[in-house]
Amino acid sequence: MMKQQIISAVLECKEKLGHVPTNTDLNKKMAISRKMVRQHFSNYGQLLAECGLSGLGSGYKAAMDEVFLDWAMLARTLKRLPTIAEYEIGSKFSVRPLVTRFGTWSQAPYGLKLFAEEKGWAEEWKDVLTMVEAKAEQDAARGALMSAPGPENVRRARKLARKQGPENLRISRGDREVYGGLVRPFPLVCAPVNEMGVVFLFGALAEKLGFAVLRIRPEYPDCDALMQVAEDRLERVKIEFEYESRNFLKHMHEANDCDIIVCWKHNWPECPLQVVELRGEIGKLGRHLPQIYSDER
Repeated sequence: MMKQQIISAVLECKEKLGHVPTNTDLNKKMAISRKMVRQHFSNYGQLLAECGLSGLGSGYKAAMDEVFLDWAMLARTLKRLPTIAEYEIGSKFSVRPLVTRFGTWSQAPYGLKLFAEEKGWAEEWKDVLTMVEAKAEQDAARGALMSAPGPENVRRARKLARKQGPENLRISRGDREVYGGLVRPFPLVCAPVNEMGVVFLFGALAEKLGFAVLRIRPEYPDCDALMQVAEDRLERVKIEFEYESRNFLKHMHEANDCDIIVCWKHNWPECPLQVVELRGEIGKLGRHLPQIYSDER
C-alpha cells in the first residue's frame, strides 16, 4: 500500500468513526496494519500529523506546546504547581508525556520553564514560571537543611535559596574569543566550552573510557556505541552529548530513548540516566596517559 493510500484511509476512517482513529481502529476498520504504517511513517503520530490530525490518549504523542499550555493553565488556576494527583484529575493528558521527556515528575516544572523561555512565552506565563523558580529555591533550601540541620545551616539554606542560576560566562575584553582552561595532555588542548567540544573530546577518549563508537548522527540521540560492562562483554548503548547534563532538559529530550549523557559538566543531580562527566574523567586519565606535549623549549 502506498503512503497516500494510508493517509486517505485514515481520513476515511475518521469520517466513519466521528473521531480521530487509533492505530487499532485503523487496523480493524481499514485493514491497515502497524507494519504498513511503519513502512512509510516513523510512528503513528507522524501519520496523523501528515493527515492534519492530532490525537489524545494512548498511542498518541502529545505536542509539547499543548502539554505546556495545559499544565501552565492548571498551575495558574490552582495558584501553585500541580501535584501528580492534581494533574491526573485536572489535565486532559496523563503524566506520561512529562515523565517521559524529563525523567521524573519533579524535573518537569524546570523543563517546562526552559521550554516556555525558548518559545518566547516567559512574559505571558510569568506568574507560573515564578512558581517554578520559587519551588527550585525551596528545594535547594530544603536540601541544605536535610544534609546538615542546625541554626548555622538554616542561615546557609536561606542564603542558598536566594542565589540565582548558574553564572554566565564572562568575556572580559570586548568580543575576543574565550577558550576553556588547558587540559593537556589530550587531543583537545583547551577544555570544551560547547557541545561540539564534548563530542570531539569523547571521540578522542572513547576507547580509554570503555566505549566503541558505532555511529554519530544529527538527530537524537547523538551516538550509538558499545560500552564495556565486563572484561569480555559489551553492551549497546544510546548516548546524548551535552555541554552541561542539565541541558538535556532544555532540549526536551525523552529520557526513555537514551541510556547515557556524556557531558563536560554534570550539574543535574536528579538525572535519571547514567552520566559520564568528561572533566572528571580526564583527571583520572591524565595520570596514566603519555605526555603528548612537552614543556621543554
